[in-house]
Amino acid sequence: MSESDKPVRKIIHIDMDAFYASVEQRDNPELKGKPVAVGGGHRGVVAAASYEARKFGIRSAMPSVTAKRRCADLIFVKPRFDVYREVSHQIRAIFADYTDLIEPLSLDEAYLDVTADRLGLGTARATAEKIRRRIREETGLTASAGVSYCKFVAKLASDQNKPDGLCVITPERAQAYIAALPVSRFHGIGPVTARKLEGMGIMTGADLQERSLAELELRFGSSGHWYWRISRGIDDREVCSDRPYKSVSAERTFDEDLTDPDRLASELERIAGYAWARVERADVTGRTVTLKVKFGDFTNITRSKSFPAPIEELSSFTEAGQVLLAALFPVPKGIRLLGLGLHNLIEGEIEPPRQLGLAI
Repeated sequence: MSESDKPVRKIIHIDMDAFYASVEQRDNPELKGKPVAVGGGHRGVVAAASYEARKFGIRSAMPSVTAKRRCADLIFVKPRFDVYREVSHQIRAIFADYTDLIEPLSLDEAYLDVTADRLGLGTARATAEKIRRRIREETGLTASAGVSYCKFVAKLASDQNKPDGLCVITPERAQAYIAALPVSRFHGIGPVTARKLEGMGIMTGADLQERSLAELELRFGSSGHWYWRISRGIDDREVCSDRPYKSVSAERTFDEDLTDPDRLASELERIAGYAWARVERADVTGRTVTLKVKFGDFTNITRSKSFPAPIEELSSFTEAGQVLLAALFPVPKGIRLLGLGLHNLIEGEIEPPRQLGLAI
């Protein structure tokens, strides 16, 4: 069968709206309509923010002190990950009525391949509408959905009409839709890469579409090939129902090379907070902490430490990273990037932490 003869896939990306915070507002009516942050605490970070809080610029992984400065009326709520997991399993049970091809990305989002149309609803739009309606009726929560022919465009579409929205992008509309978006909206292009692209005059998908494959590969290596493809709406990745995490991490590239131990330790603490927020969202734990270091001359090193039992708290994760970093001092040259990750993962076995303590 040629590429042109293959049936067009029907992919739905479901993204729960402000999931953790919405669960808290659902279970405590006094929180409805108010700015709520899950997490926080002394020297902690925000794990999730309600839409009322987001109006003040509050977002996940933001230091709680910063969030409080932006909104004096912000209400901090301790996380209940056992409840979030229970609701997530309830939502996935709804998905399973429509397809077996379900790829969870975290507790609050997933890809679904509904090409087969198991219940004969006629269109992927109808399936997405039915799923969203059942989520609202059975959990009291809202979800946004993106519907398209590939994962990349479906994920872009799910963010288009948030919260509680639905967006369908057909193959015929995809390139024009992508062209109109800023590259910072593209899944897989982080803030650092977005700034590099913008420095090249590439502000939108249209700008990216104008660049040749050779130019992008010369500047970004193998990632340049991916950027070239997604700017044209090309994404052949399948929805994988059994998608184990290999690692969860976060990293940061600095505007200038750093050598000061205190400054580097402070930056690593911030990076650990970002990484741990992703660990919690992914519903995993692990036994190995890995430090990534890129020096000013672009040479890389990694250092790892494994533990006999899974790491279940941010404080332990951060401390392990700091020990690995401290062993490098004095550094022989300036450091341009630090990263911290968790490996040797176990999915779905995190016990609710006694306190969030996402230090930053």
